[in-house]
Amino acid sequence: MKCSDIMDALEELSPVNYAEEWDNVGLIVGRRDKEVRKIYIAVDPTDEVVQKAVEVQADMIVTHHPLIFRAIKKINNDDFISRRVLRLARHDISYYAMHTNFDVMGMADEAADEIGLKRRSVLSVTYEDDIAKEGFGRVGKLPAVMSLRECAEHVKRCFGLKHVRVYGDLDAELETAAICPGSGKSMISDAIAARADVYITGDIEHHEGLDSVAQGLMVIDAGHYGIEKIFTDYIKQYLKRRFPDLAVYTHKDAEPFVII
Repeated sequence: MKCSDIMDALEELSPVNYAEEWDNVGLIVGRRDKEVRKIYIAVDPTDEVVQKAVEVQADMIVTHHPLIFRAIKKINNDDFISRRVLRLARHDISYYAMHTNFDVMGMADEAADEIGLKRRSVLSVTYEDDIAKEGFGRVGKLPAVMSLRECAEHVKRCFGLKHVRVYGDLDAELETAAICPGSGKSMISDAIAARADVYITGDIEHHEGLDSVAQGLMVIDAGHYGIEKIFTDYIKQYLKRRFPDLAVYTHKDAEPFVII
């Protein structure tokens, strides 16, 4: 099939009009008419991801975070982003990113499914029409009433994490949770307004954690990558259902840091 066929399927899942204005999604490098038999999926378009895609002779790469966020005036080997672009072009690999559009249409519900969130609604509405409201994150009822300590262990099990950072009283009882994969600090006020007992997200800073607890919102920081890593398997399974003959490879992503 063509790269354009895969793009159509991905945009049926997560239409590009759901992406934020500042974002950069869609086909970023490569040809729409490229014949695609092998595809490589990852969260981030790192040097290692590009190398692995070259090694397996992938025709296309799909990532969550875009390779290019800001305007680039020159493409040459002086810049690490440009070097990746040049390598993709040299090997005729089409590169596609689905970021905030997938956060809205895909990631939010999948993350809520993972922790068993019930009777849920959109946490931060970014799109609304006569039929539905869509946006970032979800808020709803936990599978059962649990303590903050138990909820932290639940999040670790659901997402296969070694650790999470927790703000609040570990013995506090929780019933309602909000979850937003990635960096969700800008939606703390939405979680408070939704009367969530706990907010599960990533990239929470010191003062934000303290201020959240002071307003009655416990926080479980699962890391930026910790929840968003569900992207790779989600997209793999989706593409295999749509294109059974397509060879799909997923990158062995890991946290980009270690705790010593």
